[in-house]
Amino acid sequence: MSAESNVEPVRIPQTIDGDRVRLRPWRDDDAGFAFDLYSRWEVARFLGRTPAVMSDPAEAQRRVARLRALEDDLRCFRVVTVAGTGEPVGAVMLQPIPLSGPTEPLRPSGDTEIGWHFHPGHWGHGYASEAAGLLLETALADGLPRVVAVTYPENTASQRVCERIGMHRLGVTDAYYNVRMELFAREA
Repeated sequence: MSAESNVEPVRIPQTIDGDRVRLRPWRDDDAGFAFDLYSRWEVARFLGRTPAVMSDPAEAQRRVARLRALEDDLRCFRVVTVAGTGEPVGAVMLQPIPLSGPTEPLRPSGDTEIGWHFHPGHWGHGYASEAAGLLLETALADGLPRVVAVTYPENTASQRVCERIGMHRLGVTDAYYNVRMELFAREA
């Protein structure tokens, strides 16, 4: 367990293949996809304490570089592509989730969060459930004792993904991110 964050380290493979999707690390040439994904309000409206759309392609390049730099034994960020074609359709991640409270410095919760962001053109095809399920199963098999997900209460699509991948609804909480969210968890 990391002394810095009280979160178990994870050893997620660089690539994870499912029946219809592949999870792979972000690459510099993914900046165009990142801009297309995060410049859409229908995606951004459920991200962060103060949702905002990405407005500059250079911001997408910085985000991809930041995600690549953040990868360590506590964080995993993967692009989700369609198996066979390699077309990017979304992103999944595992990371320590901070407790609510003062934002500087963030206080570790000891929990690991799973999350996903998918391009609206690929909603409704089951890619989010398959990709998130692959990442969750890999993390739990690797030794994480518990993984949580938080969603805005009105984000029913992500709540359905949580349920499809075997996470249990624990109710509304304001324990993370200083925002009231629906909390889901799955234990190993």
